Amino acid sequence: MTDYAVVNPSTGETLATYPTMTDSQVGEAVAAADSAYRTWARTTSAAERAELVRKVAELHRERRDALAAIIVREMGKPLSHAYGEVDFAADIVEYYADNAEAITADAPLAILGEGTAVIRRTPIGPLLGIMPWNFPYYQVARFAAPNLVLGNTIILKHAPQCPESAAAMEQIYKDAGFPEGAYVNVYATNDQAAAIIADPRVAGVSVTGSERAGAAVAKVAGENLKKVALEMGGSDPFILLSTDDLDAVVEAAAEARLDNSGQSCNAPKRFIVIDSLYDAFVEKFTGLMTSQVVGDGFSDDTTVGPLSSLAAADRLEDQVNRAVAQGATLVTGGTREGAFFQPTVLTGVTKDNDIYHEELFGPASAIYKVASEDEAVALANDTGFGLGSYVYTTDEAQADRVANGIDAGMVYVNIVLADSPELPFGGVKRSGTSREMGLLAADEFVNKKLVRVGR
Repeated sequence: MTDYAVVNPSTGETLATYPTMTDSQVGEAVAAADSAYRTWARTTSAAERAELVRKVAELHRERRDALAAIIVREMGKPLSHAYGEVDFAADIVEYYADNAEAITADAPLAILGEGTAVIRRTPIGPLLGIMPWNFPYYQVARFAAPNLVLGNTIILKHAPQCPESAAAMEQIYKDAGFPEGAYVNVYATNDQAAAIIADPRVAGVSVTGSERAGAAVAKVAGENLKKVALEMGGSDPFILLSTDDLDAVVEAAAEARLDNSGQSCNAPKRFIVIDSLYDAFVEKFTGLMTSQVVGDGFSDDTTVGPLSSLAAADRLEDQVNRAVAQGATLVTGGTREGAFFQPTVLTGVTKDNDIYHEELFGPASAIYKVASEDEAVALANDTGFGLGSYVYTTDEAQADRVANGIDAGMVYVNIVLADSPELPFGGVKRSGTSREMGLLAADEFVNKKLVRVGR
């Protein structure tokens, strides 16, 4: 079987294929992860594990050029974005090496009786990570690094279109000195992934992906009483209520929307603009969208690469066409050639339009006009998603009110693209149930064991 393949979305050329594992090979991977957990994880200190994790960060930096080129070939992102992802992944991994003590230290409790009590954080076992294609290194870093520091072991199933980066990551963990089974890559089918989740040796599963994938994984995990962490999509609002520099706000909005060629879960996709600024925002934002250079990710001039696949371009084209058919105005874009999709701006989207309720995963945006702060917040919250959000205003009190009123896991005020290793990432509603990055990431798959000692 060759379900795993590197297909360059810029050319459509299949560059390499990787055979899907047999059931026996998948079983061997689970056994290796279980064996590593029961030996290595219990005979090494957090400091020793942290030093191995630190080596992973160093290898990311040493292999930066090769790693970046791999993901341009796999999913088409512009090379500058690929370098940025490799660097960010290294920073995330290093953060957990630096904070191993904070992740694993006992937390004393104030008790009513005599003696002492602490919460001791201990690992729970092998974990399955099901990763998406849009950030092949970043997603792995934020899942694997904190859990390896804790002493859990990792079974990693990457997206079928990312087999080369998956292999490169496994090699890095081997070369960093992790023992056999501590980090295992599996080229598994969805049915095999379900069997891994059900395996009694596997303690939990983390999935980043679509709502469909999240629901399917959560169902299997629930049936087998396994901890599951979900990070799914988003239709993040970008609320503009006031500004002293509209050009700067528009530039920030465009930069955030086009990050990773528009294929980012927490990119702003719905732009909600106060009526007094609406016309100027639409004009300036549209101008920036039409000025982008759409092309091959390896080209120095490219600012927007192809979508990750022809299927992804098909989905976005269908969404835009349906939006226009249902009454939205196509201000610019809406055309494609192969996997290349022109940056697109839509206005006049109403609640009875399908895309009002959908995530636009690609360089397409919907702009809405509102008359008040309350209307902006209500519109921002009128979605099943709740991942990130953005608020621009010159009024500090208003910023605080709006941030408090938005139903989302993250609110960024007067700033975009500010993700950082120490900041937790995650959402609410249909966007997920967990947090990754920051110290909260180490709370997902850990036994918070009470140790009570009397006198």
